[in-house]
Amino acid sequence: MQLSGFNSTSNRVFDFICLWMLPLGYLLLLCSLFFLPDRSLLHKLYYGLFSIPALIALCLRPRELKELLREPIFIAMLLFVGWALLSLCWSPGDEGFSGKIKAPLHTLMLFVGCYLLVRYRSEIVQPLLFSAAIVGLIASIYNLYTFAHVYEPGRRLIGGGAFDNPLLSSHLFGFFCAYWLSLSMTCKRPQILWLSIPAMAIMFIAVIATGSRTPLVALSLAALWLGFICWNRRSIVLLGIMLVGGASVIALFSNMIFGRGDSYRFEIWQMVLNKIAEHPWIGHGYDASLNVDPGVGYMLAEPHSFALGVLYYVGILGFIPWLFFQAWGLLSSWRHRVQPLFIIASTWLVFGIGAGLTEGGGIISRPKEHWFLLWIPLALIAALSINQRAGRLLAMPIKQLAQAALQKLTANAQVIEEDGLGPKVLRLVDGSFLKLFRRRCWYTSGSFDPYSERFAINSERLRRMGIPTPQILDLYRVKDGSSAVHYTPLPGNTLRQVLQAITAPDVRQALVERFGKFMAQLHEQGVYFRSLHLGNVLVLEDGEFGLIDVADLRIYPSSLSLSLRQRNLRHMQRYTVDHRWLFEEHFQALLQGYAVTASKSAVDNLHKQVLAANQPERAHV
Repeated sequence: MQLSGFNSTSNRVFDFICLWMLPLGYLLLLCSLFFLPDRSLLHKLYYGLFSIPALIALCLRPRELKELLREPIFIAMLLFVGWALLSLCWSPGDEGFSGKIKAPLHTLMLFVGCYLLVRYRSEIVQPLLFSAAIVGLIASIYNLYTFAHVYEPGRRLIGGGAFDNPLLSSHLFGFFCAYWLSLSMTCKRPQILWLSIPAMAIMFIAVIATGSRTPLVALSLAALWLGFICWNRRSIVLLGIMLVGGASVIALFSNMIFGRGDSYRFEIWQMVLNKIAEHPWIGHGYDASLNVDPGVGYMLAEPHSFALGVLYYVGILGFIPWLFFQAWGLLSSWRHRVQPLFIIASTWLVFGIGAGLTEGGGIISRPKEHWFLLWIPLALIAALSINQRAGRLLAMPIKQLAQAALQKLTANAQVIEEDGLGPKVLRLVDGSFLKLFRRRCWYTSGSFDPYSERFAINSERLRRMGIPTPQILDLYRVKDGSSAVHYTPLPGNTLRQVLQAITAPDVRQALVERFGKFMAQLHEQGVYFRSLHLGNVLVLEDGEFGLIDVADLRIYPSSLSLSLRQRNLRHMQRYTVDHRWLFEEHFQALLQGYAVTASKSAVDNLHKQVLAANQPERAHV
């Protein structure tokens, strides 16, 4: 009993971390620099809401590490971190090992947390990115407004919040400029497109206002990557805008670009290369100090190049995994470019690679602006790659379906279900089904995660769990904003139809008992099918149960809580025929089947809920 109670508590803690804490922590990591007074508060927020919760979740469920250890990016990251910590053996630094392990551990927890977030709340990732970008946009508009009132020639925008350096500020402005640019290339809703274009322009103006040249190069590389990874009609427009915009920036801001020369970059790099040559293979050590004076009259502590920084601190042996996980991240993104999140994350990574050519140097640090150039996009790509491999993300291209093609596809089709707006489910002449999802408001979750795509993803995930679902043939996007899923139906009849056809009470009771067991299996596996009723459960030809119409379904990290089970039952109790068969005539059989898999507390809870629901009816009688 005590062990069962501990498992239940640990499951609820794990669920709370994955479903609520990690999304909040990730959102604040992305946008809080815009409004926090200093970076130390960012560190505390990240540790308390993301890093430490991710570590607790990993301790509660160590098996989650299995999938992480199969991801090449994470393996390379472990090798890089392990070698960096090993380099403390020959590093001249005097700080203890315990003090130096914190930053690598928190960096690794970014990968763990992103993996858990994408695995258990994949539908919220795009809204989180969008929300963070909106916060960055509003803050940037305010920063530009205040900057315009104090502007004088030579002055550079720093920004509010925790920003204290124009170059570091430009990393954040450029990061979200790259996001809006990616969104303008991948979004399908006109409302989102018309928002992303001016938002991108505002963030680009903020980058220019910082007077930093590095992000301009980085954004150019990101735009080139984006044009090729998407490669559609918008790519041609994007390349044209790049040519016109580049010429305009050079013409209007030539003094900013060429007036400061090379800012001693070549002198700095030459001096750092001479130091690298002293220990080319193993480097000077993770916590070694770096001091160079290229002739400016004071010492600089960074090589102004991430690649040179890695070579200086951990040598060629550390540089190999560092180079590998970036190359593999881009390769994985190219392979899975059908998924918009891969496009966004890889564009961020290309932006970071471009910015890192002439900026940065510290290889592993606490959360700050440099995280947006490497660790944040790389952790997201690794999480997406793991979950794509496991079939939890969409892997099927979405086809555009013109109105004429839709009419041809549905010619002579039988309408299975319709509403006031027209047909919803059609049986096509070849026996396959086409389910239509109407356009909804652009600001709902359906604009980021259309129900047709949810249908396809849920079908694949349920099949991997051993639950029969329809086989997806194609996904379509209709010009009027609707979406559609084309699938092969499961062979069988709905459980409601089968129960109606049974005349022998004993046979019906046995079938209800088997359904109780099936429902308990769903609940124990964390499947919350909000539309669970006898019309959405099929009895297959082999006697097994299958699910249809699975767009309205979520899979939780652990078995369902008692409250979610109650909500599931309340939905079924609304159907008169279902209620009579399941909760009146054969209720004991349902309980008996449910008890085969579910815990005693879950069975007792079901019993009490049904009795409470039936009590008013008996009192009325």
